Amino acid sequence: MVIAAPSSGCGKTTVATGLMAALRARGLRVSPHKVGPDYIDPGYHALAAGRPGRNLDPWLVGEELVAPLFLHGAAGCDVAVVEGVMGLFDGRGDTGFASTAHVATLLDAPVVLVVDAARQSRSVAAVVHGFATFDPDVRVGGVVLNRVGSDRHEELCRSALAAAGVPVLGAIRRDDAVATPSRHLGLVPAAERRTEAVAAVDRLAALVARSCDLDALLRLARSAPPLGGPSWTPPTPAATRGRPEEAATSAAPGRPVVAVAGGAAFTFGYAEQAELLRAAGAEVAVFDPLRDTRLPDGTGAIVIGGGFPEVYAAELAANEPLRQQVAAFPGPIAAECAGLLYLCDELDGQRMCGRVPGRARMTSRLTLGYRDAVALRRSPLTRTGERLRGHEFHRTAVTYAGEPLFRWDGGHDGYGDPGVTASYLHLHWAGAPRLAQRLVSSSRSPSVLR
Repeated sequence: MVIAAPSSGCGKTTVATGLMAALRARGLRVSPHKVGPDYIDPGYHALAAGRPGRNLDPWLVGEELVAPLFLHGAAGCDVAVVEGVMGLFDGRGDTGFASTAHVATLLDAPVVLVVDAARQSRSVAAVVHGFATFDPDVRVGGVVLNRVGSDRHEELCRSALAAAGVPVLGAIRRDDAVATPSRHLGLVPAAERRTEAVAAVDRLAALVARSCDLDALLRLARSAPPLGGPSWTPPTPAATRGRPEEAATSAAPGRPVVAVAGGAAFTFGYAEQAELLRAAGAEVAVFDPLRDTRLPDGTGAIVIGGGFPEVYAAELAANEPLRQQVAAFPGPIAAECAGLLYLCDELDGQRMCGRVPGRARMTSRLTLGYRDAVALRRSPLTRTGERLRGHEFHRTAVTYAGEPLFRWDGGHDGYGDPGVTASYLHLHWAGAPRLAQRLVSSSRSPSVLR
Protein backbone atom coordinates (compact mmCIF):
# COMPACT_ATOMS: atom_id res chain seq x y z
CA MET A 1 0.00 0.00 0.00
CA VAL A 2 1.02 3.57 -0.68
CA ILE A 3 0.82 6.20 2.07
CA ALA A 4 0.02 9.55 0.44
CA ALA A 5 -1.36 12.96 1.40
CA PRO A 6 -2.90 16.08 -0.16
CA SER A 7 0.34 17.99 0.53
CA SER A 8 3.59 17.92 2.46
CA GLY A 9 3.28 18.31 6.21
CA CYS A 10 0.13 16.21 6.64
CA GLY A 11 1.87 13.37 8.48
CA LYS A 12 2.89 10.83 5.82
CA THR A 13 6.19 10.03 7.53
CA THR A 14 4.51 9.65 10.92
CA VAL A 15 1.93 7.22 9.56
CA ALA A 16 4.24 5.31 7.21
CA THR A 17 7.06 4.85 9.72
CA GLY A 18 4.69 4.02 12.57
CA LEU A 19 2.80 1.56 10.38
CA MET A 20 6.00 -0.20 9.31
CA ALA A 21 7.08 -0.58 12.93
CA ALA A 22 3.62 -1.63 14.15
CA LEU A 23 3.31 -4.32 11.48
CA ARG A 24 6.82 -5.57 12.24
CA ALA A 25 5.87 -5.77 15.93
CA ARG A 26 3.08 -8.14 14.84
CA GLY A 27 5.71 -10.48 13.45
CA LEU A 28 5.31 -9.48 9.80
CA ARG A 29 8.23 -8.99 7.45
CA VAL A 30 7.81 -5.42 6.20
CA SER A 31 9.41 -3.97 3.07
CA PRO A 32 9.90 -0.17 3.36
CA HIS A 33 9.92 2.13 0.34
CA LYS A 34 9.91 5.86 -0.39
CA VAL A 35 8.76 7.68 -3.52
CA GLY A 36 11.29 10.18 -4.83
CA PRO A 37 14.92 11.04 -4.09
CA ASP A 38 14.60 11.45 -0.31
CA TYR A 39 17.42 9.94 1.81
CA ILE A 40 16.28 10.88 5.31
CA ASP A 41 12.88 9.16 5.53
CA PRO A 42 14.31 5.79 4.38
CA GLY A 43 16.69 5.93 7.34
CA TYR A 44 13.73 5.97 9.72
CA HIS A 45 11.98 3.35 7.60
CA ALA A 46 14.99 1.07 8.00
CA LEU A 47 14.81 1.38 11.78
CA ALA A 48 11.08 0.65 11.71
CA ALA A 49 11.23 -2.35 9.35
CA GLY A 50 14.63 -3.80 10.19
CA ARG A 51 15.73 -3.82 6.55
CA PRO A 52 17.02 -1.15 4.12
CA GLY A 53 14.61 1.57 3.07
CA ARG A 54 14.55 1.80 -0.73
CA ASN A 55 13.57 4.61 -3.08
CA LEU A 56 11.25 4.36 -6.09
CA ASP A 57 11.81 7.22 -8.53
CA PRO A 58 10.72 6.99 -12.19
CA TRP A 59 12.72 10.10 -13.11
CA LEU A 60 16.03 8.82 -11.75
CA VAL A 61 15.80 5.17 -12.86
CA GLY A 62 13.07 5.10 -15.53
CA GLU A 63 9.47 3.88 -15.34
CA GLU A 64 10.45 0.39 -16.44
CA LEU A 65 12.62 -0.17 -13.34
CA VAL A 66 10.14 0.93 -10.65
CA ALA A 67 8.31 -2.39 -10.35
CA PRO A 68 11.48 -4.53 -10.65
CA LEU A 69 13.22 -2.45 -7.95
CA PHE A 70 10.14 -2.76 -5.76
CA LEU A 71 10.12 -6.55 -6.20
CA HIS A 72 13.84 -6.68 -5.42
CA GLY A 73 13.36 -4.83 -2.15
CA ALA A 74 10.18 -6.68 -1.19
CA ALA A 75 11.50 -10.19 -1.83
CA GLY A 76 10.58 -12.51 1.05
CA CYS A 77 8.35 -9.93 2.77
CA ASP A 78 4.71 -10.18 3.87
CA VAL A 79 3.71 -6.57 3.25
CA ALA A 80 5.21 -3.50 1.59
CA VAL A 81 4.59 0.07 2.72
CA VAL A 82 5.46 2.86 0.28
CA GLU A 83 5.63 6.41 1.62
CA GLY A 84 4.77 9.05 -0.95
CA VAL A 85 6.32 12.43 -1.64
CA MET A 86 4.70 15.88 -1.46
CA GLY A 87 1.05 15.85 -2.49
CA LEU A 88 -0.40 12.74 -4.14
CA PHE A 89 -0.37 14.18 -7.66
CA ASP A 90 2.70 16.43 -7.41
CA GLY A 91 5.34 15.36 -9.92
CA ARG A 92 8.21 16.83 -11.91
CA GLY A 93 7.46 20.41 -12.87
CA ASP A 94 3.85 20.86 -13.95
CA THR A 95 3.36 17.15 -14.70
CA GLY A 96 2.42 14.11 -12.66
CA PHE A 97 5.58 12.25 -13.73
CA ALA A 98 7.43 10.75 -10.73
CA SER A 99 4.56 11.69 -8.41
CA THR A 100 3.22 9.39 -5.71
CA ALA A 101 0.20 8.74 -7.93
CA HIS A 102 2.50 7.79 -10.81
CA VAL A 103 4.36 5.24 -8.67
CA ALA A 104 1.07 3.89 -7.25
CA THR A 105 -0.19 3.21 -10.78
CA LEU A 106 3.10 1.58 -11.80
CA LEU A 107 2.73 -0.75 -8.80
CA ASP A 108 -1.06 -1.08 -9.14
CA ALA A 109 -1.18 -0.39 -5.41
CA PRO A 110 -4.02 1.04 -3.29
CA VAL A 111 -3.50 4.43 -1.67
CA VAL A 112 -4.09 5.42 1.94
CA LEU A 113 -4.62 9.18 2.12
CA VAL A 114 -3.31 10.88 5.28
CA VAL A 115 -5.35 14.04 5.88
CA ASP A 116 -4.48 16.75 8.38
CA ALA A 117 -7.85 17.24 10.05
CA ALA A 118 -6.80 20.21 12.19
CA ARG A 119 -9.01 23.27 11.74
CA GLN A 120 -11.62 21.44 9.65
CA SER A 121 -14.28 18.78 10.03
CA ARG A 122 -16.87 18.25 7.26
CA SER A 123 -14.54 19.82 4.72
CA VAL A 124 -12.30 16.77 5.10
CA ALA A 125 -14.80 14.83 2.99
CA ALA A 126 -14.60 17.38 0.18
CA VAL A 127 -10.81 17.15 0.14
CA VAL A 128 -10.86 13.35 0.10
CA HIS A 129 -13.60 13.23 -2.55
CA GLY A 130 -11.50 15.44 -4.83
CA PHE A 131 -8.40 13.31 -4.45
CA ALA A 132 -10.34 10.05 -4.83
CA THR A 133 -11.94 11.13 -8.10
CA PHE A 134 -9.20 13.22 -9.70
CA ASP A 135 -7.55 10.30 -11.51
CA PRO A 136 -9.55 7.11 -12.14
CA ASP A 137 -6.31 5.09 -12.35
CA VAL A 138 -5.47 5.90 -8.73
CA ARG A 139 -7.41 3.90 -6.13
CA VAL A 140 -7.80 5.69 -2.80
CA GLY A 141 -8.72 2.80 -0.52
CA GLY A 142 -9.06 4.65 2.76
CA VAL A 143 -8.16 7.62 4.92
CA VAL A 144 -6.10 8.14 8.06
CA LEU A 145 -7.09 11.32 9.88
CA ASN A 146 -4.16 13.08 11.52
CA ARG A 147 -4.08 15.72 14.27
CA VAL A 148 -7.63 15.01 15.41
CA GLY A 149 -8.49 17.27 18.35
CA SER A 150 -11.22 15.42 20.26
CA ASP A 151 -13.80 12.64 20.19
CA ARG A 152 -16.37 15.08 18.79
CA HIS A 153 -13.95 16.25 16.10
CA GLU A 154 -13.29 12.64 15.08
CA GLU A 155 -17.03 11.86 15.01
CA LEU A 156 -17.73 14.80 12.67
CA CYS A 157 -14.93 13.81 10.28
CA ARG A 158 -15.97 10.16 10.22
CA SER A 159 -19.60 11.05 9.56
CA ALA A 160 -18.68 13.26 6.62
CA LEU A 161 -16.37 10.66 5.13
CA ALA A 162 -18.99 7.92 5.52
CA ALA A 163 -21.30 10.00 3.37
CA ALA A 164 -18.51 10.34 0.81
CA GLY A 165 -18.05 6.55 0.73
CA VAL A 166 -14.37 6.48 1.77
CA PRO A 167 -13.52 4.31 4.82
CA VAL A 168 -11.60 5.79 7.74
CA LEU A 169 -8.74 3.44 8.63
CA GLY A 170 -7.37 5.46 11.51
CA ALA A 171 -7.64 8.67 13.52
CA ILE A 172 -4.51 10.01 15.19
CA ARG A 173 -4.73 12.57 17.95
CA ARG A 174 -2.37 15.51 18.25
CA ASP A 175 0.75 14.30 20.02
CA ASP A 176 3.84 16.51 20.28
CA ALA A 177 5.77 13.63 21.86
CA VAL A 178 6.24 12.00 18.46
CA ALA A 179 7.80 15.06 16.81
CA THR A 180 11.21 14.53 15.19
CA PRO A 181 13.80 17.35 15.23
CA SER A 182 14.48 19.15 11.97
CA ARG A 183 17.10 21.49 10.54
CA HIS A 184 17.91 23.19 7.22
CA LEU A 185 17.23 20.19 4.92
CA GLY A 186 14.42 18.48 6.86
CA LEU A 187 14.47 15.85 9.59
CA VAL A 188 17.73 15.11 11.38
CA PRO A 189 18.88 11.74 9.92
CA ALA A 190 18.32 8.68 12.07
CA ALA A 191 22.02 7.77 11.85
CA GLU A 192 22.92 10.98 13.70
CA ARG A 193 20.59 10.29 16.64
CA ARG A 194 20.48 6.53 16.76
CA THR A 195 19.29 6.04 20.36
CA GLU A 196 16.73 8.84 20.18
CA ALA A 197 15.61 7.70 16.72
CA VAL A 198 14.94 4.15 17.90
CA ALA A 199 12.86 5.52 20.77
CA ALA A 200 10.99 7.83 18.38
CA VAL A 201 10.15 4.94 16.05
CA ASP A 202 8.90 2.90 19.01
CA ARG A 203 6.59 5.78 19.97
CA LEU A 204 5.30 6.02 16.40
CA ALA A 205 4.61 2.28 16.35
CA ALA A 206 2.57 2.53 19.55
CA LEU A 207 0.71 5.60 18.26
CA VAL A 208 -0.28 3.96 14.96
CA ALA A 209 -1.14 0.63 16.62
CA ARG A 210 -3.62 2.27 18.98
CA SER A 211 -4.97 4.79 16.46
CA CYS A 212 -5.33 2.77 13.24
CA ASP A 213 -7.13 -0.39 12.20
CA LEU A 214 -4.13 -2.54 11.30
CA ASP A 215 -6.30 -5.43 10.15
CA ALA A 216 -8.18 -3.18 7.72
CA LEU A 217 -4.92 -1.72 6.43
CA LEU A 218 -3.55 -5.22 5.83
CA ARG A 219 -6.72 -6.20 3.97
CA LEU A 220 -6.28 -3.15 1.77
CA ALA A 221 -2.65 -4.06 1.07
CA ARG A 222 -3.67 -7.62 0.18
CA SER A 223 -6.13 -6.24 -2.38
CA ALA A 224 -3.21 -5.18 -4.58
CA PRO A 225 -2.90 -7.62 -7.50
CA PRO A 226 0.36 -9.52 -8.07
CA LEU A 227 3.03 -7.67 -10.03
CA GLY A 228 4.20 -9.38 -13.18
CA GLY A 229 7.71 -9.36 -14.55
CA PRO A 230 11.12 -10.11 -13.06
CA SER A 231 12.74 -8.63 -10.00
CA TRP A 232 15.71 -6.29 -10.48
CA THR A 233 19.13 -7.84 -10.10
CA PRO A 234 22.33 -5.76 -10.05
CA PRO A 235 24.02 -6.52 -13.38
CA THR A 236 27.51 -7.98 -13.49
CA PRO A 237 30.13 -6.96 -16.08
CA ALA A 238 29.45 -10.27 -17.86
CA ALA A 239 25.79 -9.27 -18.25
CA THR A 240 26.79 -6.19 -20.26
CA ARG A 241 29.54 -7.87 -22.26
CA GLY A 242 29.05 -7.36 -25.95
CA ARG A 243 27.91 -3.76 -25.60
CA PRO A 244 30.81 -1.74 -27.04
CA GLU A 245 30.80 1.01 -24.40
CA GLU A 246 30.55 -1.37 -21.48
CA ALA A 247 32.94 -4.03 -22.77
CA ALA A 248 35.83 -1.65 -22.14
CA THR A 249 34.95 -1.51 -18.45
CA SER A 250 34.48 -5.21 -17.74
CA ALA A 251 36.18 -6.35 -14.54
CA ALA A 252 39.53 -8.08 -14.36
CA PRO A 253 40.23 -10.90 -11.88
CA GLY A 254 40.47 -9.92 -8.21
CA ARG A 255 38.23 -7.87 -5.96
CA PRO A 256 39.33 -4.29 -5.28
CA VAL A 257 38.13 -2.46 -2.20
CA VAL A 258 35.77 0.47 -2.75
CA ALA A 259 35.78 2.66 0.36
CA VAL A 260 32.37 4.29 0.93
CA ALA A 261 32.11 7.24 3.33
CA GLY A 262 29.68 6.82 6.20
CA GLY A 263 29.20 8.04 9.75
CA ALA A 264 27.20 11.02 10.94
CA ALA A 265 28.46 13.45 8.27
CA PHE A 266 27.73 11.20 5.27
CA THR A 267 24.38 9.49 5.74
CA PHE A 268 22.86 9.74 2.25
CA GLY A 269 23.00 6.80 -0.12
CA TYR A 270 20.81 4.39 -2.03
CA ALA A 271 20.93 0.75 -0.96
CA GLU A 272 21.39 -0.41 -4.54
CA GLN A 273 24.73 1.41 -4.90
CA ALA A 274 26.64 -1.03 -2.69
CA GLU A 275 24.86 -3.95 -4.38
CA LEU A 276 25.96 -2.67 -7.79
CA LEU A 277 29.56 -2.21 -6.64
CA ARG A 278 29.67 -5.79 -5.33
CA ALA A 279 28.11 -7.10 -8.54
CA ALA A 280 30.78 -5.22 -10.49
CA GLY A 281 33.45 -7.14 -8.59
CA ALA A 282 34.30 -4.96 -5.59
CA GLU A 283 34.44 -5.38 -1.86
CA VAL A 284 32.66 -2.50 -0.13
CA ALA A 285 34.22 -1.09 3.05
CA VAL A 286 32.63 1.78 5.00
CA PHE A 287 34.84 4.42 6.61
CA ASP A 288 33.95 7.41 8.79
CA PRO A 289 35.72 10.68 7.84
CA LEU A 290 34.93 12.03 11.31
CA ARG A 291 36.68 9.24 13.21
CA ASP A 292 38.90 7.10 10.96
CA THR A 293 42.43 8.39 10.40
CA ARG A 294 43.11 6.17 7.40
CA LEU A 295 41.29 4.60 4.50
CA PRO A 296 40.41 0.88 4.65
CA ASP A 297 43.26 -1.45 3.74
CA GLY A 298 43.52 -2.10 0.03
CA THR A 299 41.30 0.80 -1.03
CA GLY A 300 41.24 1.05 -4.81
CA ALA A 301 38.44 3.61 -5.20
CA ILE A 302 36.50 6.02 -2.98
CA VAL A 303 32.80 6.93 -2.95
CA ILE A 304 31.70 9.92 -0.88
CA GLY A 305 27.96 10.46 -0.98
CA GLY A 306 25.60 13.02 0.50
CA GLY A 307 25.01 14.16 4.03
CA PHE A 308 25.73 17.13 6.27
CA PRO A 309 29.45 17.99 6.27
CA GLU A 310 28.51 21.63 6.90
CA VAL A 311 27.32 20.58 10.38
CA TYR A 312 30.62 18.81 11.08
CA ALA A 313 33.06 21.03 9.19
CA ALA A 314 35.33 21.66 12.20
CA GLU A 315 35.50 17.95 13.07
CA LEU A 316 36.23 16.99 9.46
CA ALA A 317 38.95 19.62 9.27
CA ALA A 318 40.48 18.34 12.51
CA ASN A 319 40.97 14.85 11.04
CA GLU A 320 44.04 15.93 9.09
CA PRO A 321 45.57 12.45 8.57
CA LEU A 322 42.54 11.22 6.63
CA ARG A 323 42.19 14.47 4.67
CA GLN A 324 45.80 14.18 3.57
CA GLN A 325 45.34 10.55 2.56
CA VAL A 326 42.28 11.41 0.48
CA ALA A 327 44.14 14.34 -1.08
CA ALA A 328 46.99 12.05 -2.15
CA PHE A 329 44.84 9.05 -3.12
CA PRO A 330 45.92 7.76 -6.58
CA GLY A 331 42.72 5.94 -7.50
CA PRO A 332 39.32 7.18 -8.72
CA ILE A 333 37.03 9.17 -6.43
CA ALA A 334 33.27 9.61 -6.97
CA ALA A 335 31.67 12.32 -4.85
CA GLU A 336 28.26 13.95 -4.80
CA CYS A 337 26.93 16.92 -2.82
CA ALA A 338 28.39 16.41 0.67
CA GLY A 339 31.27 14.52 -0.90
CA LEU A 340 31.91 17.45 -3.23
CA LEU A 341 32.13 19.80 -0.24
CA TYR A 342 34.56 17.47 1.54
CA LEU A 343 36.83 17.37 -1.52
CA CYS A 344 36.92 21.17 -1.90
CA ASP A 345 39.78 23.35 -0.66
CA GLU A 346 37.61 24.60 2.19
CA LEU A 347 34.10 24.59 3.63
CA ASP A 348 32.95 27.66 5.55
CA GLY A 349 36.59 28.57 6.13
CA GLN A 350 37.55 25.11 7.40
CA ARG A 351 40.26 23.24 5.54
CA MET A 352 38.98 20.22 3.57
CA CYS A 353 40.79 17.74 1.29
CA GLY A 354 41.78 20.04 -1.56
CA ARG A 355 41.10 17.57 -4.38
CA VAL A 356 38.52 19.89 -5.98
CA PRO A 357 39.76 23.44 -6.68
CA GLY A 358 36.92 25.36 -5.09
CA ARG A 359 35.54 26.89 -1.92
CA ALA A 360 32.21 25.90 -0.40
CA ARG A 361 29.98 27.87 1.95
CA MET A 362 26.56 27.70 3.56
CA THR A 363 23.85 29.95 2.09
CA SER A 364 20.24 30.76 2.91
CA ARG A 365 19.03 29.61 -0.51
CA LEU A 366 17.59 26.12 -1.01
CA THR A 367 18.56 24.54 -4.32
CA LEU A 368 16.14 21.72 -5.10
CA GLY A 369 15.06 19.86 -8.21
CA TYR A 370 15.61 17.19 -10.84
CA ARG A 371 18.36 17.73 -13.40
CA ASP A 372 18.88 16.30 -16.89
CA ALA A 373 22.63 16.75 -17.03
CA VAL A 374 25.12 16.45 -19.88
CA ALA A 375 28.72 15.58 -19.05
CA LEU A 376 31.23 18.01 -20.57
CA ARG A 377 34.31 15.86 -20.04
CA ARG A 378 35.62 12.43 -19.18
CA SER A 379 36.08 11.46 -15.53
CA PRO A 380 35.91 8.20 -13.57
CA LEU A 381 32.11 8.10 -13.89
CA THR A 382 31.39 10.24 -16.97
CA ARG A 383 32.01 10.25 -20.67
CA THR A 384 31.91 13.43 -22.76
CA GLY A 385 28.41 14.14 -24.09
CA GLU A 386 26.74 11.52 -21.91
CA ARG A 387 23.38 12.32 -20.26
CA LEU A 388 22.69 11.49 -16.63
CA ARG A 389 19.56 12.18 -14.63
CA GLY A 390 20.10 13.44 -11.11
CA HIS A 391 18.69 15.49 -8.27
CA GLU A 392 19.96 18.51 -6.34
CA PHE A 393 19.09 19.24 -2.70
CA HIS A 394 21.32 21.60 -0.71
CA ARG A 395 21.78 24.99 0.94
CA THR A 396 25.44 25.39 0.09
CA ALA A 397 27.32 26.87 -2.86
CA VAL A 398 30.72 26.17 -4.37
CA THR A 399 32.91 28.68 -6.19
CA TYR A 400 34.93 26.58 -8.61
CA ALA A 401 38.24 27.33 -10.29
CA GLY A 402 37.92 25.94 -13.80
CA GLU A 403 35.22 24.63 -16.12
CA PRO A 404 32.15 22.70 -14.90
CA LEU A 405 31.70 18.94 -15.30
CA PHE A 406 27.95 19.07 -16.08
CA ARG A 407 25.54 21.44 -17.75
CA TRP A 408 21.75 21.42 -17.90
CA ASP A 409 18.98 23.85 -18.84
CA GLY A 410 19.64 26.96 -16.80
CA GLY A 411 22.63 25.64 -14.90
CA HIS A 412 26.00 23.96 -14.68
CA ASP A 413 28.02 22.39 -11.90
CA GLY A 414 30.75 20.06 -10.81
CA TYR A 415 34.39 19.24 -11.26
CA GLY A 416 35.92 16.39 -13.23
CA ASP A 417 39.39 15.15 -14.06
CA PRO A 418 40.87 11.67 -14.76
CA GLY A 419 40.74 10.84 -11.04
CA VAL A 420 37.70 12.70 -9.69
CA THR A 421 33.99 12.95 -10.44
CA ALA A 422 32.45 15.51 -8.08
CA SER A 423 29.23 17.52 -8.28
CA TYR A 424 26.02 18.39 -6.50
CA LEU A 425 24.09 15.79 -8.52
CA HIS A 426 22.69 12.86 -6.56
CA LEU A 427 22.59 9.89 -8.95
CA HIS A 428 20.67 6.65 -8.50
CA TRP A 429 23.11 4.12 -9.92
CA ALA A 430 20.41 1.52 -10.56
CA GLY A 431 19.35 3.75 -13.44
CA ALA A 432 22.93 3.77 -14.79
CA PRO A 433 24.71 0.59 -13.59
CA ARG A 434 27.65 1.38 -15.85
CA LEU A 435 28.75 3.92 -13.22
CA ALA A 436 29.58 1.18 -10.74
CA GLN A 437 31.30 -0.88 -13.42
CA ARG A 438 33.42 2.07 -14.53
CA LEU A 439 34.49 2.88 -10.99
CA VAL A 440 35.42 -0.71 -10.14
CA SER A 441 37.22 -1.22 -13.44
CA SER A 442 39.32 1.94 -13.10
CA SER A 443 40.12 1.09 -9.48
CA ARG A 444 42.13 -1.92 -10.64
CA SER A 445 44.59 0.30 -12.45
CA PRO A 446 44.42 3.70 -10.72
CA SER A 447 47.09 5.23 -12.96
CA VAL A 448 45.12 4.47 -16.11
CA LEU A 449 41.53 5.64 -16.48
CA ARG A 450 39.87 3.41 -19.05
